[in-house]
Amino acid sequence: MTTKTTTVLEMRSPSQLNPKRVERPELRVLRVDPPLPAFNKFLHTLVGAPHRWGGREDWSEADWIEYAHRETVETWVAYLRGTPAGYFELEKSPFGDVHIWNFGLLPQFVGQGLGGHLLTVAVERAWAMGAGRIWLSTCTHDHPHAIENYIARGFRVAETRVEPANEPIKGFWQWVTV
Repeated sequence: MTTKTTTVLEMRSPSQLNPKRVERPELRVLRVDPPLPAFNKFLHTLVGAPHRWGGREDWSEADWIEYAHRETVETWVAYLRGTPAGYFELEKSPFGDVHIWNFGLLPQFVGQGLGGHLLTVAVERAWAMGAGRIWLSTCTHDHPHAIENYIARGFRVAETRVEPANEPIKGFWQWVTV
């Protein structure tokens, strides 16, 4: 059986954020409002398939609708000249934590400094939501620089565990890098 290492990271104070910005006038980060469940599914698949993001492959249309319409969930998309470049989803718990459920860039936009910028925006938005703690998890399936970005922005490792690896998602993502 193959395994993956999952790392849970957290930030407990706004002062921990080490912001990174890129100055590109054609870059916009906008909230998806009103919610659009099919867009969440599209982004999750497009960004997540190369990294074997799991957990939602068996979601029904009703599951996507319920998730995207939760009052506690926000979806934000980075656009570069009108093209989606990446996104993140935030959810505030009843206990005040904000979970970054999904965070990532489309492969064509990796290596341009957008990941640090987008993560800065995500963290700032999570604090603006009233977070007492911001947390996320990443694993060895993710982009090799993902955990470096999280730590560079000020996240600290809270937990590490070894788990069964996710199966590759076949047939979809090969055309994403075209």
